[in-house]
Amino acid sequence: MKDYLRSIINNSLQQFDLSEDDIPEIQIEKPNQPEHGDAASNIAMNLASVLKMNPRKIAEQIVEGLKYDNQKIQSVEIAGPGFINFRYAENYLFDELAVILSKGSTFGKSDSLKGKRILIEFVSANPTGPLTVGHGRNAVLGDTVANLLEWIGAEVDREYYFNNAGRQMRKLGESVRARYLQLLDKKAELPEDGYEGEYIKDIAQKLIDEHGDNLIETKEVDPFKDKAEQLIFDDIQATLQRMNIEMDSFFNEKEVYEDGSIKQTVEKLREKDLAYDKDGATWFRTTEFGKDQDTVLIKSTGEPTYRLPDIAYHANKLDRGYDQCIDVFGADHIDTYPDVLSGIQALGYDRSKVDVIVYQFVTLVKDGKPFKMSTRKANFITLDELMDEVGADVTRFFFEMRDPNTHLEFDVGQAKEAGEKNPVFYLQYAHARIHSILRKVEQEYTFNIKNKPKLELLTHESETALIKSLLRFPEMIQSAADSREPHRLINYLEDLASAFTSFYHDCRILGEEKELVQARSALAKATAQVLANGLGILGISAPEQM
Repeated sequence: MKDYLRSIINNSLQQFDLSEDDIPEIQIEKPNQPEHGDAASNIAMNLASVLKMNPRKIAEQIVEGLKYDNQKIQSVEIAGPGFINFRYAENYLFDELAVILSKGSTFGKSDSLKGKRILIEFVSANPTGPLTVGHGRNAVLGDTVANLLEWIGAEVDREYYFNNAGRQMRKLGESVRARYLQLLDKKAELPEDGYEGEYIKDIAQKLIDEHGDNLIETKEVDPFKDKAEQLIFDDIQATLQRMNIEMDSFFNEKEVYEDGSIKQTVEKLREKDLAYDKDGATWFRTTEFGKDQDTVLIKSTGEPTYRLPDIAYHANKLDRGYDQCIDVFGADHIDTYPDVLSGIQALGYDRSKVDVIVYQFVTLVKDGKPFKMSTRKANFITLDELMDEVGADVTRFFFEMRDPNTHLEFDVGQAKEAGEKNPVFYLQYAHARIHSILRKVEQEYTFNIKNKPKLELLTHESETALIKSLLRFPEMIQSAADSREPHRLINYLEDLASAFTSFYHDCRILGEEKELVQARSALAKATAQVLANGLGILGISAPEQM
């Protein structure tokens, strides 16, 4: 409907002497007050400075020039300083409700990104330990954004980027070796800044189970590091699968070293006089891209900073033909990822093809107090431990229900609530409750509720409000996908569940005249379908019984 309204407004604007550049974006919003109609546009006010006219006068001329289908639009009104308010026709509501019922599990899908290939990189934790609560928000945010983009037609690949080399992995191997020796009653100390979690002992025990004491004299760290990497990666993938997340590809940082991309990246930057040597290090002229100072690419020790392989990796992504590459980063990247974008721009790529989602970190509240997490110390909480405590659905939902740009305080007490105080149970219960009602209808009435109902009987204001809420679903998917903000969809589903509660309170289903029961059952069925579709996008189950 929003596209239809934009179209008829745009057609009416042809009466004015305006170029395409003069016409601002035609915004259609839902009024805050239902009495102001179903949709509103402020286009007249946005044109006031261009046309040098009173906005209300502009609105009058626009409305006078509107040509619309009376089966879709009941009335058009002007309010306040020049808002144009639209009211939907009842026939339009009934027709669209029938569309929801016919489309079922595909209702809400669109082709707005059809033909677009998108790569979304997320999680990307190095295999030095199990996924923690801190990684959880990244994982769920990335996967849900991918789901949203798929629903609007994009072909999406999910990729996990990792580094299994360098100092961190060496410390991991040394930590496992120390625990291996300790378990065999040999004297050994953990390395400085080593990994202290219990999982290190578990890995060491597996090595003992497989090799006994045959590795005692081994000086090389690789057998310990390689076993740790294998077991930790198996654990990471199992955790992701438990959260309903499947990766399409895994990309190892060493690939950009082995294929010569690192060397080529530096050479190309030097050719453009955007890389130079100073104090034994190699620098990137980020001042050419608006930064206050240049940035080190290769340290004086010869070790690249993470920016260099990241630039090469992003070039690799774009070389694979993706129309857009999306990165999901924690807030600790906020000052550094612009250097990577400048790097790919310097190499001749379109930096606008890389979109970065930055999310704030998570505080897990336990007994009213924040619980500190660290993958090196033994006091971190793993994602699996959290899911053991509150369930996979609840874990995923709580990571999704806040704006990514805001700090997330994960309240375990609320998450463990089994009633309506728990927002995910509220939505799941609404879905299950509707199916319970529909089962009773099937038991008590001889008609098949799948037969074509007389939807024109749905004239109560609570029925109308529920239908209008259902019709907003496709635009909410588009909005959440465009903004990369899954919580918008959650807010919508909560509003929908509330609208159903009002409908069910005001409009009895069981005990009414047969045709009305059938029509209201159809409305309930459509509501359950939209709830199921929305929960599916969020990666959460929609049970029919609770």
